[in-house]
Amino acid sequence: QVQLVESGGGLVQAGGSLRLSCAASGRTFSSYAMAWFRQAPGKEREFVTGINWSGGTTGYADSVKGRFTISRDSAKNTVYLSMNTLKPEDTAVYYCAATKLGPKRTHRDYDYWGQGTKVTVYS
Repeated sequence: QVQLVESGGGLVQAGGSLRLSCAASGRTFSSYAMAWFRQAPGKEREFVTGINWSGGTTGYADSVKGRFTISRDSAKNTVYLSMNTLKPEDTAVYYCAATKLGPKRTHRDYDYWGQGTKVTVYS
């Protein structure tokens, strides 16, 4: 069982930066691939970025490539999402998710989810 708690969301001006954190409970955190998804009002949940169990493999949605960076600290049981050059279209609730299947881009492949943290980018 893994419990995930996101933090770090907030209100930021376009062009600004934020760093989200996802703290995981459970001794087997290091065996899970992790990902960030987001869901904007009226839209489906979409993949943002993912990282494998070791941190050696990452993947990004085209819309965030070059602006967002995912990382993980297994000693702290935490995954981070560093977001730079934020745009109004990045406004969404951001969710952290965990799976033992390896890096996946489909939300149905993830077993554990956090409650989400809201990011609002204004122009």
